Amino acid sequence: MAATLGLDWALDWLHRAGAVLAEQRMALIELDRVIGDADHGENMERGFTAALAKLEAAPPATPGAALKSVAMTLMSTVGGAAGPLYGTAFLRAATALGDAEELDDAALLAMLTAARDGIVARGKADPGDKTMIDAWTPAVDAAGAAVGQGPAAVLRAAADAAALGAEATEPLVARKGRASYLGERSAGHRDPGAQSTSFILRAAADAAGNA
Repeated sequence: MAATLGLDWALDWLHRAGAVLAEQRMALIELDRVIGDADHGENMERGFTAALAKLEAAPPATPGAALKSVAMTLMSTVGGAAGPLYGTAFLRAATALGDAEELDDAALLAMLTAARDGIVARGKADPGDKTMIDAWTPAVDAAGAAVGQGPAAVLRAAADAAALGAEATEPLVARKGRASYLGERSAGHRDPGAQSTSFILRAAADAAGNA
């Protein structure tokens, strides 16, 4: 496995994320139909389709530049809460990476932490609120524990933890976002933002495993 990851990995990640979000569009819509606006799947597919087109039109020189491009596109094309939240996540992640061309374990942890912290700053959610933070926080914790094992292991640990975190939102009662209006009725349903987070982080891990 590669000791560092570069631009090729970042672009592979983003293309894989776009593909899985398109593939899982209806599944995300169904999750959001129960406790939200039923638009999360459509918004995420549209946002990543536009983001990938922008990357093709204006190829980035570094991983950070790729993430910044995606951030700006998501902010301008994705409706609802997902655009500002994911846009902020990718922008903070890009800032954490700076102009680095090669990313080691520590850089990847900094990227994931910055993304999570950006979502917290923007959405004001805590773990247990039944939001995407319930996938991001365990992902960051697991990535931190895996530092030293190589980039692929760091991202795989993050993706595994995000998947479990998304699953763990099912019994929770929502305390943030539109789902919170449902009160106790929000329990028993998985949070769509946590699920899309799981898909995106799994794409990052899969791309690293292929690097």
